[in-house]
Amino acid sequence: MDAERWFVERTTGAPERLRHAAMVWWERTPPAALGERLTRAGQQALNAAIDSGATRAAALDLLAADALITLALLAAAETDARSLAVAAATARRVVTPA
Repeated sequence: MDAERWFVERTTGAPERLRHAAMVWWERTPPAALGERLTRAGQQALNAAIDSGATRAAALDLLAADALITLALLAAAETDARSLAVAAATARRVVTPA
């Protein structure tokens, strides 16, 4: 299954505003391996939330970041459940400022 279809299938049923926000970050992120792209999209959404401060837009970006990173972990678990710990550690390194 291609990455676009995987994303759409896994986000079907989510609240529409959240799904749309996550899709926007997904589409802004250059194509890469599924988990990597989801993690990078989550990182971008998180950075936008931080940059926006205490606003409604920041709240939606923060929820989108959470959803995207959760999807990255789901992708890892679906591919090989034994890779979940490595995927989680990688996601943490990517989204946590140095």
